[in-house]
Amino acid sequence: MSDGLRLPIWMINLDRATERRAKMEAQFEAMGLTVTRVPAIDGKAEAARLAPMADMPGFAKLMGRPPLSAELGCYLSHLEVWQRLVDSGAEVGLVLEDDVVFHDDFLPAIRAALTVSDQWDMLKLNRIRAKIPVRQGRVGNWSLNAYLGPATGFGAYLLKRDLALRLLPAMLPIRLPVDYEATRFFEHDFRLMGLEPFPSHVDDGGTSTITGQNFAEVTKPPRHKRLGNYAMRAANYLRRAIWLGKHGMLLPSR
Repeated sequence: MSDGLRLPIWMINLDRATERRAKMEAQFEAMGLTVTRVPAIDGKAEAARLAPMADMPGFAKLMGRPPLSAELGCYLSHLEVWQRLVDSGAEVGLVLEDDVVFHDDFLPAIRAALTVSDQWDMLKLNRIRAKIPVRQGRVGNWSLNAYLGPATGFGAYLLKRDLALRLLPAMLPIRLPVDYEATRFFEHDFRLMGLEPFPSHVDDGGTSTITGQNFAEVTKPPRHKRLGNYAMRAANYLRRAIWLGKHGMLLPSR
Protein backbone atom coordinates (compact mmCIF):
# COMPACT_ATOMS: atom_id res chain seq x y z
CA MET A 1 0.00 0.00 0.00
CA SER A 2 1.12 3.56 -0.70
CA ASP A 3 1.98 5.81 2.23
CA GLY A 4 -0.14 8.61 0.74
CA LEU A 5 -3.06 6.49 -0.47
CA ARG A 6 -4.35 3.24 0.95
CA LEU A 7 -4.17 1.29 -2.28
CA PRO A 8 -1.44 -0.27 -4.43
CA ILE A 9 0.02 1.88 -7.20
CA TRP A 10 1.88 0.66 -10.26
CA MET A 11 3.79 2.66 -12.87
CA ILE A 12 4.57 1.17 -16.29
CA ASN A 13 7.99 2.28 -17.50
CA LEU A 14 10.42 1.04 -20.16
CA ASP A 15 13.88 0.22 -18.86
CA ARG A 16 15.39 2.61 -21.39
CA ALA A 17 13.03 5.48 -20.45
CA THR A 18 15.21 6.62 -17.56
CA GLU A 19 14.40 10.32 -17.87
CA ARG A 20 10.68 9.64 -17.66
CA ARG A 21 11.23 7.45 -14.63
CA ALA A 22 13.19 10.17 -12.86
CA LYS A 23 10.48 12.76 -13.50
CA MET A 24 7.76 10.46 -12.21
CA GLU A 25 9.74 9.50 -9.12
CA ALA A 26 10.25 13.17 -8.27
CA GLN A 27 6.49 13.68 -8.37
CA PHE A 28 5.88 10.58 -6.24
CA GLU A 29 8.34 11.80 -3.62
CA ALA A 30 6.68 15.21 -3.51
CA MET A 31 3.28 13.58 -2.93
CA GLY A 32 4.55 10.99 -0.46
CA LEU A 33 3.52 8.06 -2.65
CA THR A 34 5.03 4.61 -2.67
CA VAL A 35 4.80 3.28 -6.22
CA THR A 36 5.86 -0.04 -7.69
CA ARG A 37 7.59 0.29 -11.04
CA VAL A 38 6.59 -2.37 -13.57
CA PRO A 39 9.15 -2.77 -16.38
CA ALA A 40 7.19 -2.22 -19.58
CA ILE A 41 7.33 -4.87 -22.28
CA ASP A 42 9.50 -3.45 -25.04
CA GLY A 43 7.46 -4.21 -28.13
CA LYS A 44 10.13 -2.96 -30.48
CA ALA A 45 12.70 -5.34 -29.00
CA GLU A 46 10.28 -8.28 -28.73
CA ALA A 47 8.24 -7.86 -31.90
CA ALA A 48 8.62 -11.48 -33.02
CA ARG A 49 7.43 -12.85 -29.67
CA LEU A 50 4.48 -10.50 -29.35
CA ALA A 51 3.10 -10.68 -32.90
CA PRO A 52 1.33 -14.07 -32.40
CA MET A 53 -0.67 -12.54 -29.55
CA ALA A 54 -2.41 -10.18 -31.97
CA ASP A 55 -5.18 -10.84 -34.46
CA MET A 56 -3.36 -9.00 -37.24
CA PRO A 57 -6.17 -9.13 -39.85
CA GLY A 58 -8.76 -8.18 -37.24
CA PHE A 59 -6.69 -5.27 -35.95
CA ALA A 60 -6.10 -4.00 -39.50
CA LYS A 61 -9.82 -4.23 -40.27
CA LEU A 62 -10.89 -2.35 -37.16
CA MET A 63 -8.12 0.26 -37.07
CA GLY A 64 -7.32 0.55 -40.77
CA ARG A 65 -3.66 -0.27 -40.12
CA PRO A 66 -1.55 -3.03 -38.57
CA PRO A 67 -0.57 -2.69 -34.90
CA LEU A 68 2.73 -1.10 -33.99
CA SER A 69 5.11 -3.38 -32.14
CA ALA A 70 5.36 -0.85 -29.32
CA GLU A 71 1.56 -0.79 -29.19
CA LEU A 72 1.52 -4.51 -28.48
CA GLY A 73 4.09 -4.05 -25.73
CA CYS A 74 2.00 -1.31 -24.13
CA TYR A 75 -1.12 -3.47 -24.30
CA LEU A 76 0.53 -6.44 -22.62
CA SER A 77 2.19 -4.22 -20.01
CA HIS A 78 -1.21 -3.07 -18.80
CA LEU A 79 -2.37 -6.68 -18.64
CA GLU A 80 0.69 -7.47 -16.51
CA VAL A 81 -0.35 -4.77 -14.04
CA TRP A 82 -3.91 -6.09 -13.96
CA GLN A 83 -2.59 -9.53 -13.08
CA ARG A 84 -0.55 -8.00 -10.29
CA LEU A 85 -3.71 -6.34 -8.99
CA VAL A 86 -5.55 -9.68 -9.06
CA ASP A 87 -2.66 -11.40 -7.28
CA SER A 88 -2.42 -8.63 -4.67
CA GLY A 89 -5.91 -9.22 -3.32
CA ALA A 90 -6.49 -5.46 -3.08
CA GLU A 91 -9.96 -4.30 -4.06
CA VAL A 92 -8.74 -1.32 -6.11
CA GLY A 93 -5.42 -0.35 -7.71
CA LEU A 94 -4.05 2.77 -9.37
CA VAL A 95 -2.36 2.25 -12.75
CA LEU A 96 -0.03 4.89 -14.20
CA GLU A 97 1.96 5.33 -17.35
CA ASP A 98 5.24 7.22 -17.12
CA ASP A 99 4.27 10.52 -18.76
CA VAL A 100 1.67 11.74 -16.28
CA VAL A 101 1.64 15.22 -14.79
CA PHE A 102 -0.24 15.31 -11.50
CA HIS A 103 -2.31 18.36 -10.61
CA ASP A 104 -2.37 19.81 -7.12
CA ASP A 105 -5.73 18.15 -6.43
CA PHE A 106 -4.65 14.64 -7.47
CA LEU A 107 -4.53 13.09 -4.00
CA PRO A 108 -7.80 14.70 -2.83
CA ALA A 109 -9.42 13.54 -6.07
CA ILE A 110 -8.34 9.94 -5.50
CA ARG A 111 -9.55 9.99 -1.92
CA ALA A 112 -12.89 11.41 -3.05
CA ALA A 113 -13.19 8.79 -5.80
CA LEU A 114 -12.62 5.97 -3.33
CA THR A 115 -15.57 7.15 -1.21
CA VAL A 116 -17.88 6.41 -4.16
CA SER A 117 -16.17 3.27 -5.43
CA ASP A 118 -19.53 1.49 -5.40
CA GLN A 119 -20.49 3.65 -8.42
CA TRP A 120 -17.68 2.71 -10.84
CA ASP A 121 -15.53 -0.22 -11.95
CA MET A 122 -12.87 1.69 -13.89
CA LEU A 123 -12.28 5.39 -13.28
CA LYS A 124 -10.22 7.50 -15.67
CA LEU A 125 -8.08 10.24 -14.16
CA ASN A 126 -6.92 11.79 -17.44
CA ARG A 127 -7.68 11.32 -21.09
CA ILE A 128 -6.79 11.58 -24.72
CA ARG A 129 -10.48 11.73 -25.58
CA ALA A 130 -13.47 11.98 -23.27
CA LYS A 131 -16.35 12.83 -25.57
CA ILE A 132 -19.96 13.58 -24.66
CA PRO A 133 -19.74 13.19 -20.89
CA VAL A 134 -22.96 12.28 -19.08
CA ARG A 135 -22.77 13.28 -15.44
CA GLN A 136 -23.80 10.53 -13.03
CA GLY A 137 -23.27 12.52 -9.87
CA ARG A 138 -20.79 14.62 -7.96
CA VAL A 139 -18.22 13.90 -5.31
CA GLY A 140 -16.57 16.93 -3.72
CA ASN A 141 -15.34 19.24 -6.48
CA TRP A 142 -15.60 16.62 -9.22
CA SER A 143 -18.21 15.21 -11.55
CA LEU A 144 -18.46 11.49 -12.02
CA ASN A 145 -19.07 11.10 -15.75
CA ALA A 146 -20.05 8.29 -18.06
CA TYR A 147 -19.36 8.78 -21.77
CA LEU A 148 -21.52 8.49 -24.83
CA GLY A 149 -18.46 9.11 -27.01
CA PRO A 150 -15.02 7.50 -26.94
CA ALA A 151 -12.98 7.73 -23.73
CA THR A 152 -9.42 6.87 -24.70
CA GLY A 153 -6.05 7.35 -23.08
CA PHE A 154 -4.67 5.17 -20.29
CA GLY A 155 -2.25 7.50 -18.52
CA ALA A 156 -3.87 7.17 -15.09
CA TYR A 157 -6.87 5.17 -13.96
CA LEU A 158 -8.32 3.35 -10.98
CA LEU A 159 -9.28 -0.26 -11.56
CA LYS A 160 -11.20 -2.69 -9.41
CA ARG A 161 -9.76 -6.14 -8.88
CA ASP A 162 -13.05 -7.82 -9.80
CA LEU A 163 -13.05 -6.08 -13.18
CA ALA A 164 -9.40 -6.94 -13.83
CA LEU A 165 -10.23 -10.57 -13.13
CA ARG A 166 -13.09 -10.46 -15.65
CA LEU A 167 -11.24 -8.51 -18.32
CA LEU A 168 -7.99 -10.45 -18.42
CA PRO A 169 -9.26 -13.53 -20.28
CA ALA A 170 -11.22 -11.35 -22.72
CA MET A 171 -8.29 -9.18 -23.80
CA LEU A 172 -6.52 -11.69 -26.06
CA PRO A 173 -5.94 -11.90 -28.92
CA ILE A 174 -5.19 -8.21 -29.41
CA ARG A 175 -7.62 -6.59 -31.86
CA LEU A 176 -7.45 -2.94 -30.77
CA PRO A 177 -5.13 -0.63 -28.82
CA VAL A 178 -5.42 -1.29 -25.10
CA ASP A 179 -7.25 1.96 -24.32
CA TYR A 180 -9.79 1.15 -27.03
CA GLU A 181 -10.45 -2.47 -26.05
CA ALA A 182 -10.46 -1.93 -22.30
CA THR A 183 -12.90 0.99 -22.48
CA ARG A 184 -15.51 -0.98 -24.44
CA PHE A 185 -17.75 -1.10 -21.39
CA PHE A 186 -20.72 -2.01 -23.55
CA GLU A 187 -18.93 -5.17 -24.70
CA HIS A 188 -17.41 -6.16 -21.37
CA ASP A 189 -20.33 -4.96 -19.22
CA PHE A 190 -18.83 -2.64 -16.63
CA ARG A 191 -19.18 0.92 -15.39
CA LEU A 192 -16.56 3.12 -17.03
CA MET A 193 -16.40 6.61 -15.52
CA GLY A 194 -14.19 9.67 -15.58
CA LEU A 195 -13.50 12.08 -12.73
CA GLU A 196 -13.73 15.62 -14.10
CA PRO A 197 -12.10 18.04 -14.06
CA PHE A 198 -9.36 15.49 -14.51
CA PRO A 199 -6.73 15.71 -11.74
CA SER A 200 -3.86 14.85 -14.09
CA HIS A 201 -2.84 15.05 -17.72
CA VAL A 202 -0.33 13.40 -20.01
CA ASP A 203 2.71 15.19 -21.40
CA ASP A 204 5.14 13.10 -23.44
CA GLY A 205 7.04 16.13 -24.73
CA GLY A 206 5.90 15.38 -28.27
CA THR A 207 7.77 12.08 -28.36
CA SER A 208 5.74 8.96 -27.67
CA THR A 209 7.44 5.67 -26.87
CA ILE A 210 4.75 4.06 -29.02
CA THR A 211 4.18 6.35 -32.01
CA GLY A 212 7.48 8.24 -32.06
CA GLN A 213 8.02 11.97 -32.42
CA ASN A 214 4.82 13.70 -33.54
CA PHE A 215 3.29 10.33 -34.53
CA ALA A 216 6.07 9.73 -37.07
CA GLU A 217 5.74 5.95 -36.80
CA VAL A 218 2.05 5.94 -37.66
CA THR A 219 1.21 5.89 -41.35
CA LYS A 220 -2.34 7.02 -41.98
CA PRO A 221 -3.93 4.62 -44.47
CA PRO A 222 -6.12 5.76 -47.37
CA ARG A 223 -9.79 6.28 -46.59
CA HIS A 224 -10.95 3.12 -48.32
CA LYS A 225 -8.84 1.06 -45.93
CA ARG A 226 -10.43 2.79 -42.95
CA LEU A 227 -14.01 1.79 -43.70
CA GLY A 228 -13.96 -0.84 -40.98
CA ASN A 229 -12.74 1.74 -38.50
CA TYR A 230 -15.45 4.20 -39.49
CA ALA A 231 -18.09 1.49 -39.14
CA MET A 232 -16.79 0.46 -35.71
CA ARG A 233 -16.74 4.03 -34.44
CA ALA A 234 -20.29 4.70 -35.61
CA ALA A 235 -21.58 1.43 -34.16
CA ASN A 236 -19.88 2.15 -30.84
CA TYR A 237 -21.92 5.31 -30.33
CA LEU A 238 -25.09 3.27 -30.67
CA ARG A 239 -23.78 0.48 -28.46
CA ARG A 240 -22.75 2.95 -25.76
CA ALA A 241 -26.18 4.59 -25.85
CA ILE A 242 -27.96 1.24 -25.58
CA TRP A 243 -25.82 0.10 -22.64
CA LEU A 244 -26.12 3.41 -20.80
CA GLY A 245 -29.86 3.49 -21.41
CA LYS A 246 -30.26 -0.07 -20.15
CA HIS A 247 -28.44 0.84 -16.93
CA GLY A 248 -30.24 4.15 -16.39
CA MET A 249 -27.17 6.22 -17.20
CA LEU A 250 -28.06 7.83 -20.52
CA LEU A 251 -29.41 11.05 -19.01
CA PRO A 252 -27.35 13.30 -16.72
CA SER A 253 -28.08 13.46 -13.01
CA ARG A 254 -27.36 16.29 -10.62
